[in-house]
Amino acid sequence: MTETSATTTTRPAAPPVPAGLRDEDEVHAAYLLYGPQIYRFVLRGLDDAGAAQDVTQETFLKAWRRADLFDPSLSSLRSWLFGIARHTMIDHARAASVRPWQTRLVDPPTAQVAAQVAGETVPDPTERLVGSWVVEEALRRISEHHRVAIVETHLRERPHDEVAADLGVPVGTLRSRVFYGLKALRAAMDEMGVDR
Repeated sequence: MTETSATTTTRPAAPPVPAGLRDEDEVHAAYLLYGPQIYRFVLRGLDDAGAAQDVTQETFLKAWRRADLFDPSLSSLRSWLFGIARHTMIDHARAASVRPWQTRLVDPPTAQVAAQVAGETVPDPTERLVGSWVVEEALRRISEHHRVAIVETHLRERPHDEVAADLGVPVGTLRSRVFYGLKALRAAMDEMGVDR
């Protein structure tokens, strides 16, 4: 009888979950664990890689400076950091809208800057960001089959027949889910106090 040795692959150990941000090692561990998630969150909100890096760094700096305010009985470290990131991102977006000329100092002109130079009105990026959060929250409040129908057909812009085939339902059923889902979404937004 011959023995075969099984080769096992070892994954690198996940960084330990820090209890707080009391010292430099805990800040470093928190950054390794949550930094990429926060960066992706901010990048999705600001749509600017450089600004997302700045906001991510500022988030951890603020968290370190305010480490004494973190209370693990109220929230997890991850939730606390994401709250700081959200506030920092909004502050950054507001500051950028007040000083649009600063973007021209470091970045090439974008469509938004070109529109401002041409004297056209440019939508406030903060409003777009807050609006997307409101829609996201309202989508969480409706039933899953309505949410899936709306996300796939309206947000991902997929054809109704393709989505219906993926879900295994007739096209008419999908259209009905979209119709009633939009009504439920409007009702959820009304409950949230959102003006149309």
